[in-house]
Amino acid sequence: MKNYVTWLPALIVIAAALSQPIKKAMTQKAVDKNISFAVYKGTAYASPVYNNTSAQLHVTVEKVKGIKHTKVWSKTFDARQVQQYPSLEQAMLKTVTVPKVSQDEHLQITYTITYNSGGSELQMYSLVLVDRNDMGGKVDISI
Repeated sequence: MKNYVTWLPALIVIAAALSQPIKKAMTQKAVDKNISFAVYKGTAYASPVYNNTSAQLHVTVEKVKGIKHTKVWSKTFDARQVQQYPSLEQAMLKTVTVPKVSQDEHLQITYTITYNSGGSELQMYSLVLVDRNDMGGKVDISI
């Protein structure tokens, strides 16, 4: 019994020390997060085989909390010839602000590139996660 009594003050001190960070994490306010997209062509597409090839881009941003996904932004960019996409240095830029992202949520960005060449289609699907501690994120999308 005496052993328990001697350890009791130490346990109280440890519990008090641990409760402060937990309380602070639970009371943190939701913040706005900015996600920047850079869309560019990954190659010159100079070969004549690409003359009849277009690409369309669809991007979706979701808030994720546990298993619940909430779509907060979605956009389909018009199809264009692959040669018409800008180079990396002149990338098309788009910034999306996601309001009120709480500490227990993270952002999930999915994008699909649909290539069409002479009637044949190929879809490339990608997923990017933005860490909950990251105030903003940059997503490079190479066509």
